[in-house]
Amino acid sequence: MGKKIKMALVGLGFGAEFIPIYQNHPNTELVAICQRSKDGLDRIGDQFNIPLRYTSFEELLRDDSIDAVHINSPIPDHAEQSIAALNAGKHVACTVPMATSIEDCRRIVKAQQASGKNYMMMETAVYTREFLYVKSLRDSGQLGRIQFLRGAHQQEMAGWPGYWEGLPPMHYATHAVSPLLALAEKEADRVYCLGSGQIAERLASIYQSPFAVESALFRLKDSNLAMEVTRSLFETSREYIESFDVYADKMSFEWQQLEEEQPVIFRGEDGERVQIPDYAHLLPEGIRKYTMQGIYDSDENQHLSFKQGSGHGGSHPHLAHEFVMSIVEQRPPFPDVFTSANWTCAGLCAHLSALQNGEPVQLPDFRSEFGQ
Repeated sequence: MGKKIKMALVGLGFGAEFIPIYQNHPNTELVAICQRSKDGLDRIGDQFNIPLRYTSFEELLRDDSIDAVHINSPIPDHAEQSIAALNAGKHVACTVPMATSIEDCRRIVKAQQASGKNYMMMETAVYTREFLYVKSLRDSGQLGRIQFLRGAHQQEMAGWPGYWEGLPPMHYATHAVSPLLALAEKEADRVYCLGSGQIAERLASIYQSPFAVESALFRLKDSNLAMEVTRSLFETSREYIESFDVYADKMSFEWQQLEEEQPVIFRGEDGERVQIPDYAHLLPEGIRKYTMQGIYDSDENQHLSFKQGSGHGGSHPHLAHEFVMSIVEQRPPFPDVFTSANWTCAGLCAHLSALQNGEPVQLPDFRSEFGQ
């Protein structure tokens, strides 16, 4: 099997969900955790018997025994922490989004290219059981020729940490964008986006973003395909939904309206509900159970991402496994740094278009910029 990858987890709110996954993966050893609060750090460290504990991210990066870091810190910290970790010679997995500006995405790409280490944005939406099911339909030829794609992520963020307040909807669009682009096997090229509605001035003033909803049309690069994405964060009534629809010539897939229902597949005009299988068999035996369970399952131990997000469709062990195996196999992960940047910039550019009343915005082409 060779030497195990020594992992460090940074941020122990949602991030704690990955502790047992890395502890039970055959190719990893979870050696360190990092959180500013020492009390919380020690509580989790004692619970999971983790030897190295850091309240300083900078101190963690100076530990040469650590091979890779998985960053689950607040959104405003993602870019600087990712860049610092890459510059310190660590492989980096980072929760979404990659960054909150196009320039910071560029800086992360530059740091990854200079370091030669792996960077993976840990996008749950492309490892859910629903995504893996539709991907299998595509790969087997059952879908046929894809004609159009639609994604939506609607969520009420009241009660979440303060940095979420007033966030432009499309600044956190990767859950809706990524499954569409991944199924099309293309990148977003150009976007036209309109903002709609009005959130409270107290919220709107924080990021100078007034819109309750942002809805975008994207043209895909080197393709005749277009896709539609809708995103809302505040003051829009809707049960939580992270959905995607795929329309193709042989078969189409539509997400259910209510989470307790099942999605629908269409052949021609005939539709039927479908039971989505689990894909734990794709994983090492020791982490298969984590597609169906985690540390936030009980009513007494809940995290907001699980109350609203339904456990992210069993994606967490698939994400961790892909990151780990990309290091073991010395290959780029999926998504790699360029794909991560495109998925993130799709939303950032969509918001710029909304601020310009729907004027088209061209996405940056980091692959060409960095000679890839």
